[in-house]
Order: sequence, then structure tokens, then C-alpha cells
Amino acid sequence: MTNRESLAAYVTLGGEGTAVFEEKRSEFIGYAAHIANEAEAQAFVKRIKAKHHDARHNVFAYVCGDSVQRYSDDGEPQGTAGIPVLDVIRKSGITDACIVVTRYFGGILLGAGGLVRAYTAAAKAAVDDAGIVTYEQYVELRVVLSYGDYRKLLAKLPAFGTLTDATDFASEVTLDIAMKATEEARFRDAVRELFAGRVAVEKRGERYDKQ
Repeated sequence: MTNRESLAAYVTLGGEGTAVFEEKRSEFIGYAAHIANEAEAQAFVKRIKAKHHDARHNVFAYVCGDSVQRYSDDGEPQGTAGIPVLDVIRKSGITDACIVVTRYFGGILLGAGGLVRAYTAAAKAAVDDAGIVTYEQYVELRVVLSYGDYRKLLAKLPAFGTLTDATDFASEVTLDIAMKATEEARFRDAVRELFAGRVAVEKRGERYDKQ
């Protein structure tokens, strides 16, 4: 997953999706996938093109990170294919996503408006099939405390929606937890109040977890 420490939420595709849309005997096959970087996007496009090497057009668009946006009309009239597919990604609010729409020509010209509608429909259906997921920013914290203090803290954790990553029971208890970044300050205040400042909270890192 792309590192996005400045974002409170990260919205992308849940996996790969496929959909078929037909318009005046032309078949449009949409493929959508989550990608971690531009190299993965290019590899996905290459894979779909190889699968449909006999198709007249393999249009694609992808968005990676905050700055990379690419598209190709692959021989279709300018503005009728790649841009509509890219617009589906933008309007879905997702990032780190790649869509390829393969077209098998049915013998009837669709016109610019028909192409835009068909490529948009196939791309959107593929996104719907892949599913959209939202990841929220979590902080990873470590607390080292006595067994008695551990039992006290354990009773408080559900109020912060914490995830337990690891617990090491030695001479003291080392507890590794994760919680939404928005809960960190409140959790630190609670620990400070509960233990009169004798228990420290160490920040180990950040990550995104599925909402």
C-alpha cells in the first residue's frame, strides 16, 4: 500500500474486478485492480493486453499516489476512451487503481458520445465488481507495565477501539497495540491519568487498517 502519512483515510479498490458491457454489438470488457505503484499498473495493463491481443482496442487509465495519472485511448478518437476511464477513477474517490477496458468492435460505429458512455459504463462496472475499501490511519503504540497495571489498562482498551498486535509476558508485560490516529491523544491522557504518569506510551509507527 502506498505510504500516505498525511491522509486520515486511504480509499482504493478491494481487489480485482471484471465486467462486460455491450453496445450495438461492440463488447467492452472492463478490468479494475488495486496497484501499489506505477510499475504494477503497467504490468496489469500489459497482462490484459496480452490476454486480449486480438482486440481492436485496450484502453487504460491509472492513478498512483497523489501525482501520477496516466491514460491511453489506444487508437480510439481522442477524448472518447482514456479520459472517460480516468474520470471513473477520479469520481470514485479512489487512488492506486488501474482500469483497462478492452473493446471488440461489433461493426457499428458508436460515435463520440456512444464511446464515452460505453467506456464509462464498462469501467464503472469493473470498479463496482472490485469493490471500494477505505483504510484509516492507525498509530502503533507500545506500553510496558506491571501485571497489575496491565489488568487495569486491559479494561480500558475497548473504549479506544484498539487492536492488539502482540503481548509479551515476561518480568513485565509488553503490550503492542494499534488504534485510530485520532484516538492517540485521548489514550495518552487516559494512561497518564490512570497511572499518575508512571507508565510511558511509546509510538512505534503508523499504518493503514481497513475501516
